Amino acid sequence: MTSLTLVRRIAARPSIVFEALTTQDGIAAWWGPDDLPLLTSEIDARVGGGYRVRFQTQDGREHEVFGEYLEVNPPRRIVMTWRYAFGGEPEEGEATSRIEIEVAPFDGGSELTFTHSGLKNPASVASHTHGWTGSLAKLVRLFDDPWKNPR
Repeated sequence: MTSLTLVRRIAARPSIVFEALTTQDGIAAWWGPDDLPLLTSEIDARVGGGYRVRFQTQDGREHEVFGEYLEVNPPRRIVMTWRYAFGGEPEEGEATSRIEIEVAPFDGGSELTFTHSGLKNPASVASHTHGWTGSLAKLVRLFDDPWKNPR
């Protein structure tokens, strides 16, 4: 098993970033890179609550993932499981992996550390790295315009 870790700086305070990570509207605004658009999402961001998101690849195939929130500590930490309902990486099958998100303040906004662990092999890590890199780029862009978003 293996993992990936991505760190991004976001021009918004932790409470605003945390809201984008844990609400229906927030998730809809950034989850899924530009080439894997989000189709639907359901979010219940509380310990024991769950999420389900469906996205589509450029070739039209749909993929759906779901999981349970294990930790929700506003505005600093989220831990959740990740599992494919259908689609996704074949090597992941019915396996459950883990996502940890830390949000820390810094001058100018928040530093987000995103770790996805428990992936099956390097090919799966590469695929998930592509997806999460694109998603987090959208999250960063979401807060680039100071007129649209409070800091």
